[in-house]
Amino acid sequence: PLWSVGSEMCIRDRPCILERLHGMCRRAAQCRAILCGMARRRASPSTLLRAYQRSLQAMGRAVARAGKAGARALKKAAPPARPAARRPARAPAPAPAGRAAAVRPPVKARGTWSEGVTVGAAGARRYRLYRPAGLAGQAVPLLVMLHGCRQSAAELAAVSRMDRLADQQGWMLLLPEQDRLAHPQGCWNWYGVRTGRAQAEAQTLLAMIEQVAAQPGCDPDRVALAGLSAGAGMAALMAERAPGRFRAVAMHSGVAPGAAQSQATALAAMQGRRQPVLQAGHVAPGAAGRLPPLLVLQGRRDGVVAASNGRAAAQAWAHAMGALPGLPRTVQRGKRHAMHVTDYRLAGRAAVTLCEIDTLGHAWSGGAADRPYSDPAGPDASRLIVAFARRQFARARPVTD
Repeated sequence: PLWSVGSEMCIRDRPCILERLHGMCRRAAQCRAILCGMARRRASPSTLLRAYQRSLQAMGRAVARAGKAGARALKKAAPPARPAARRPARAPAPAPAGRAAAVRPPVKARGTWSEGVTVGAAGARRYRLYRPAGLAGQAVPLLVMLHGCRQSAAELAAVSRMDRLADQQGWMLLLPEQDRLAHPQGCWNWYGVRTGRAQAEAQTLLAMIEQVAAQPGCDPDRVALAGLSAGAGMAALMAERAPGRFRAVAMHSGVAPGAAQSQATALAAMQGRRQPVLQAGHVAPGAAGRLPPLLVLQGRRDGVVAASNGRAAAQAWAHAMGALPGLPRTVQRGKRHAMHVTDYRLAGRAAVTLCEIDTLGHAWSGGAADRPYSDPAGPDASRLIVAFARRQFARARPVTD
């Protein structure tokens, strides 16, 4: 385009310069045609001819002036020219003796994504694995993230931007992916307890975690698990079935175990009409370490998973661990949605943390903009999960019977 914002303002405020130029040129062409016709008839100059000549000269001068004015206007409206590419700067001269040369810190390289597959009781499941740069043989924690319905592992990674935090923390990141043959919408079958599909998928995912945790550079003793929606329900089920495998668990907009055993009961549970029940066989009363610490993130305007599910999950988990609730507090960062935090404490530590977020629907809180199932205006769920897991990694694993 030949115009930008400046010329658009010019067009709105006064007649367009280009239209004036075209009109003058048309009138000039008509005058030339009349003069050429009179010349062919060899007519003697007359008053009318001299008038046409004067008019033609005047229009020529007007066209010239308008052309210059239009060129100036278009030049102002045109985008600024790009600066010419600079030649590479020469290497700076060495610093004089006795003066230290300024050295810039090296830019940290990003890690790498790879893909793999695990075969288990539920069949084959693919996964994406992220390794941060510069591991240098050290063993680092592993964070496992389970996506929600109508979502893939790559989409959850893009929404949560967890790979950036993995770079900062030096963690490995594992994102399993549901097979569309197992569920047409890509949901984890967290509710299929009666048919055994839930247990089979949980066992397959646990085998995947063991497979990745055995790789060089991964610390098998520091594994955290998080999930969104259906992924949150599956994460809680896995932690209930293998509580000693995880140091921390995070549920984002999900339903706790025991609230559903089939597809019909799952719909009722998502609407908040069923209460979660943790299996007594996986819980030792009074044993602090049988269930890992739990972080629950729940939007108060969630139209898919009722907001009451967040509090129900936190209360059931805390009751199984023997933790008691403290006073709720409100936390708000800048203009982000406020969240109401309740800690359930055991032996002076927060065993369960519930974060109920105002205005948040069924979306990843604080996620990337222009992404499905993401609300950039919410508190940063990714940072909350990483901070929660980091606190658990820093503590000694409790001794259980």
